Amino acid sequence: MLRVYIDTSVIGGCLDDEFAEWSLQLMQEFRDGKKVAVLSDITLQELEIAPELVISQLKELPPDCREYVTLDGEAVQLARAYLREGVLTEKYLLDAQHIAVATLGRVDVMVSWNFKHIVNLNRIRLYNSVNLKLGYPMIEIRSPREVLDEKI
Repeated sequence: MLRVYIDTSVIGGCLDDEFAEWSLQLMQEFRDGKKVAVLSDITLQELEIAPELVISQLKELPPDCREYVTLDGEAVQLARAYLREGVLTEKYLLDAQHIAVATLGRVDVMVSWNFKHIVNLNRIRLYNSVNLKLGYPMIEIRSPREVLDEKI
């Protein structure tokens, strides 16, 4: 089953006019058991200040369609490597941490609506160059729309 790391933007996207259609469909695919939602402690912490309607999207996912990964020391070091290599600046450390946790969690794909710092071809190449340089696997990063099951 496809293991999909989702960041906070995907959950918040459920209530955003621009992204709701695809975020809601992805959440439904998790509920239907077609995919597994991989969540990090970073995402859960960011959601602590989110509106209840956003938090409820996550609460509606049954426990058997969720997995959890954590920001450990190795992930902190990998995120710092992204900064050292100039992929992101210190201001976007949280984005680097999301990438690092997803990489170390060996997810099949990471999804986000953050097109500036995460779902960006040039940055994806840079994340992967750092990963390969340090002996980590490449990470697949897409928008939620790109990972949805096609309706025939």
